[in-house]
Amino acid sequence: MKALLALSRAIDALNERVGHLVYWLILAMVLVSSINAVLRYSLSIASNAWLEMQWYMFAAVFLFCAGYTLLHNEHIRIDIVASFWSRRTQVWIDIFGTLFFLLPMSIYIMWSSWEPFMNAWTSGEISGNAGGLIRWPARLMIPIGFLLLSLQGLSELIKRIAFLRGLIPDPAEKPVDPALEQLRVQEEPAK
Repeated sequence: MKALLALSRAIDALNERVGHLVYWLILAMVLVSSINAVLRYSLSIASNAWLEMQWYMFAAVFLFCAGYTLLHNEHIRIDIVASFWSRRTQVWIDIFGTLFFLLPMSIYIMWSSWEPFMNAWTSGEISGNAGGLIRWPARLMIPIGFLLLSLQGLSELIKRIAFLRGLIPDPAEKPVDPALEQLRVQEEPAK
């Protein structure tokens, strides 16, 4: 189990690094979008390439951060029913969902998106828009994004099994940031 936990930590570190790199992509996306809008409306200069670049960056943020979001347990959940169950039962539900829904779906999408990427790569597919970009980078983002999500799903599965075996604390618990806790205490009215 030590080797699996080491693998889990490596996957977590990979998705953490990717998530932090994508923060900068969000800034670039905002800048490109702003410049594109200013040029379009003030100087009547339009570029399909810049518009498609925005779409590519948005796709990269969405796809590359799926694993990062799972790492931080920030996916949308509906815990109305699960909140009545014990933490161990909730962990078993996470294991079931990961094994029978998340991993099969993400592995299938990763596998089935490889052929369209290869077709775009070998054919040199270009956007149908005048001045548009090549398509293979956008198509490559899909298998990479779902690879990162699949790896993080594997990591979460390892951590939940280790938790059930009593080897690690609950992986879903978020550590308390001391600075935020101090701020919360300062904002509370004095009694």
